[in-house]
Amino acid sequence: MYRLLIVDDEEIITDGLYEVFSSYNPEQLDVYKAYSATEALEWLARSRIDIILTDIAMPGMNGLELIEKVQNFWPKCKVVFLTGHNNFEYTYRAIQMTNVRYLLKTEGYDKIIDTVEVVMNEIYQEKFTSKWIERSREQLYAYQFMAQGEYMRHLLQDSKYLGKDMEILRNEFNELEISLDLNKGVWLVLGRLTYPKGKTYLEKSNILSAVRDMWEYHLSEKLQSMDIIDKYGDILWFIQPCLDTNDDLDGRFSKYLEGSLELVQQESIHLLELPIIFTVSSHSCQWNRITEKYEQLRQLQQFKVGRNIPMIIWDTHNEQNQKSPADKTTQKYRMESMVANLDSNKIEEFFIHLQTFITSEIATDDVHQLMEAYYAIALSLYSYINRLELNTHIFNYDKLLRIDDHRSIMDGFHFLKDTTEKILHIHKIRERDKASCIIENICKYIEDHLNEDLSLVKLAEIHFFNPSYLSYFFKQEYGMNLSEYIEKCRILKAKELLENRKLKIRDVGVAVGYASAHSFTRFFKKVTGMTPKEYRGNLIRK
Repeated sequence: MYRLLIVDDEEIITDGLYEVFSSYNPEQLDVYKAYSATEALEWLARSRIDIILTDIAMPGMNGLELIEKVQNFWPKCKVVFLTGHNNFEYTYRAIQMTNVRYLLKTEGYDKIIDTVEVVMNEIYQEKFTSKWIERSREQLYAYQFMAQGEYMRHLLQDSKYLGKDMEILRNEFNELEISLDLNKGVWLVLGRLTYPKGKTYLEKSNILSAVRDMWEYHLSEKLQSMDIIDKYGDILWFIQPCLDTNDDLDGRFSKYLEGSLELVQQESIHLLELPIIFTVSSHSCQWNRITEKYEQLRQLQQFKVGRNIPMIIWDTHNEQNQKSPADKTTQKYRMESMVANLDSNKIEEFFIHLQTFITSEIATDDVHQLMEAYYAIALSLYSYINRLELNTHIFNYDKLLRIDDHRSIMDGFHFLKDTTEKILHIHKIRERDKASCIIENICKYIEDHLNEDLSLVKLAEIHFFNPSYLSYFFKQEYGMNLSEYIEKCRILKAKELLENRKLKIRDVGVAVGYASAHSFTRFFKKVTGMTPKEYRGNLIRK
C-alpha cells in the first residue's frame, strides 16, 4: 500500500482532492491531508510517505522548501507539485529536484489522477524490477561473505573477551574487508523470519536472499550494515549510520529506521508471504558489549506477545547484566535450540530436534545422562507453562517433573512431546481470540470517535500496530477495508442524527468527521445517492 499526502493551504482544494483519492483506490492508496507545510512535516515525522501532492505557493514555508526538507529525510519520496501559478521561476526550481513532477491546477482531476497512477507504477517498478538485478553481485563475493559471517559469529560468542584488544580486531576487520567502523558504536537488529510451512532448505535460502535484497534496497543509502544467521536460524544485522546521526538525520534516526523496516515487512508479506519480526536496539553499543546486547534482544523477542504478527520491537528497557556459561556442551546447545523453537512456535523444528535428541541420547548406556536430558527439557516446559499461565489448561502437567510416573524413559519423552502439542493448540486458540478482541476494540474506537482523526496512522498508534499491517490485518479478519468500515459507520451515524430535525446539517457533518458542510454533502450523496437535505425531506414526508 502506498501513502499519499495532499498539501495545500486552500481547504476546498485539499478536501476535494482528499475525497477523490480516498475513493479512487483504497486497496492500494492510503490518503492523508495537510493544510500547511508545517502540518505536512508533522505527518512525515510520524510515518513514511511515498507520494506528496503539494501546492508550491503557500504562506510561511512554501512547497519547494517543504520538499527540500522531505528529500533530505525520505530521498525516495515522489513529489507532484500542483499549483495555480504558471511561474517560470517555480517551474525551473521544481524540475531541478529529483523524483518531482509539475502540474497546473487548471489541468483537472483526471490529469492529476493519471499522474499519481504513473508515479505509483514507477515506485513499483523501482522496487521490484531493475533494483533487484543487483542480487547478482552477491555471487561475486560469496566466499568473502561466508568468511565475514563466520568471523562475526565468532565475535558474537564472547565480544567482551575478544574486544579487549581492539588493535587485533581492527587488523582482522581490515583483512576480511568488513566495512563497519570499530571506532563507532553499533546498532543491532534481530529479525525473526516465520517461513511458510513445507518450504525446503533451498526455498528458505532463496527467501532469505530476497529479504536481504529488500534490506539493501531500503536501507543502504543511509546505513552501513552486514548480517549473519544465528544458531536459532534468525538473521542479525549490525548497522551504523553512514554519517553522524545528529547531523544527517536531525535526531530522528529511530524514525528513519522504523519506517524503512516497515517497508521491508510490507514487501515481505506481499511478495513472499513471510511475516518478519524486528527487534531493535534503541541505541548503539560498544563492540565489546554486542554479546550482551544480542542476548537482551533475543530474550525480548522470544517472550513478546503476538509473535506471529509482523512487529518492530524496540529495546527500551534498562540494560541488565546477563551472564551465560562460557562452556556449552553439545547436549546443552541442542536443548537451547529446542527451547528457542518452542518459544517461537516452530512446531516442526521442535519435533525434529526432539526426535534427534531422543535417538542420540537413548543410544547411550549412561542412565544419569538420560535423566539429565529428560529433566532439562521437562523443566523448560514446566517453566514455560507457568510463565504463560497455561497450568489451568493442561491437565496433570506436574507429571513433567515426576519421571517415575512414566512406564519407561521413552514414554517420558513422548509425554514431553504430547505436552508440547497441547501448548501449541492453546496458543492457536489464544491467537484467534486475540485477533477477534483487537478487531472489536478497533471497531469500538471508530464508532466512538467518528468526529476525530481516524487515519490509518492514528489508529495504528493507538492499537500498537505498524500502519501497513493494520490495514492488512483488518481486511483479513473483518472482510472489508478499514476505510470502508469507517465510511459505513459515518453514514449510519449521519442518518441517525438527521432524524433529529433540531440539528443543523452542518452540525451532523461535524459529528461524523466532516468540518466542511460541502465535503459532508458530497460524501453523503456519493454513498446514498441523495443530499442530506433530500434524505431528511424524505423522512419528514414518511
